[in-house]
Amino acid sequence: MLDFHRADLARLAARDRLRVLAPQRGKDFASNDYLGLANSPRLAAAIAAAVEEGVPVGSGGSRLLRGNHPEHEALEADAAAFFGAEASLYFSSGYGANVAILATLPQRGDLIVHDSLVHASMHEGMRLSRAEAVAAAHNDASAFEDAIRAWRDQGGKGTVWIAVESLYSMDGDTAPLADLQAAADRHDAMLVVDEAHATGVFGERGQGLSIAGERVVTLHTCGKAMGCEGALVAGPTIVRDYLVNRGRGFIFSTAPSPLMARGVREALRILADEPERRTALHDRIALAGARLGRRGALAQGTPILPLILHDNGRTMRAAEALQALGYDIRGIRPPTVPVGSARLRLSITLNVEAADILALDQALQEVLA
Repeated sequence: MLDFHRADLARLAARDRLRVLAPQRGKDFASNDYLGLANSPRLAAAIAAAVEEGVPVGSGGSRLLRGNHPEHEALEADAAAFFGAEASLYFSSGYGANVAILATLPQRGDLIVHDSLVHASMHEGMRLSRAEAVAAAHNDASAFEDAIRAWRDQGGKGTVWIAVESLYSMDGDTAPLADLQAAADRHDAMLVVDEAHATGVFGERGQGLSIAGERVVTLHTCGKAMGCEGALVAGPTIVRDYLVNRGRGFIFSTAPSPLMARGVREALRILADEPERRTALHDRIALAGARLGRRGALAQGTPILPLILHDNGRTMRAAEALQALGYDIRGIRPPTVPVGSARLRLSITLNVEAADILALDQALQEVLA
């Protein structure tokens, strides 16, 4: 019994690809808590106040049964206004939201053109979708248009859905959103943008990198820069209504905690009220780019600086050595990244100071020598 599973785990171990759970340890150069809000006293106070008011911990059911709470609806109204969309819908996780978007909205006869490096959750949604899906070269807007034209030339008549991330979580680079939005306009297409790593970090108020519009659906995770949990899908009202009626991941899931909905509402207020957090973060990003870039990290003006070491074993040994020196840095291996591109994923957050970045620079010199 379970012989296949034992053998599969052994094969992963032989290729230095076996995953294990490890505790937090050392300075935070691994998390997505970019603005340092996960331990924010202001968020904690908002949750405590909600508890005192009697807001329940659990929702008790799906949103379409008894799980719909005024806190969910208040959050969705606030989020729609914050992101400049007609409507929004709150999901328990970004993974579940991405799956629901691409499994539900594109229909049979439609085409999904996705960036070759989109998140696993988008791939899972496409796997469940009735629409055809094709990959376009990473961040190449012309490749997206070529795929659309080729499909139309072959008789494709449905709606085209362009699926991308605004900021790629393993490479730290940003999508050419203006060009992709122009392509969507030219081809009467819908643009789906996963803003998971840009929300809170970019935009005048931290709303991300994309521009809201009738052709745009955006996903904003709440567990990264917002320091909470869950995800918000923002876009036209018809998108929200369709997901409520046809999105199986929404319909058949217990609703998120009303307490967490209150926390996310407060996080949105913090993004608007405290722009100095983004300023401080971008100062640290600039310092990290200047110093860690000398060690081979790819600095692209975002909080994610991958340091590609190629070999799985070397990558994990380097991560362990840095952890032993007091830096929480994790190695990333295939299949999360392409084969041969194993890397240290250096994440810059407000949980570290400028002095920590300078010290890490010296540690990298020692470990990678």
